[in-house]
Amino acid sequence: MQMLPVAEYSAESTVASTRKHARSLFSVPFELRQLEGPTPHPLHAISLDISEGGIGALVQGNLSIGEAVQVDLPLAGAIIRIVAVVRYTSALRSGFEFLRLSDEDRKQITRAVGTA
Repeated sequence: MQMLPVAEYSAESTVASTRKHARSLFSVPFELRQLEGPTPHPLHAISLDISEGGIGALVQGNLSIGEAVQVDLPLAGAIIRIVAVVRYTSALRSGFEFLRLSDEDRKQITRAVGTA
């Protein structure tokens, strides 16, 4: 088995050179909410990796590719709320692309993963 540097890490077997942002290993518990449906309910998750463009996580619940979610991510002693879309999901993990990420939220993510 070939070991990849963190910047090239991807459980989705996506070639790192196709990614817009380098990923960093990052593990924190968080909640997300499905934005579609009559009553959005929280799902519990644990992040696996993060970048300025998205987050990979273990999620307790069912998700669909293309589904919009709200990610409530604890960073720097506060919760930042980010709208994301499910880009990948399996029994083991899910991948989310951040949408409409503010400049301040982007800076907080960069600081949290130590790539500033």
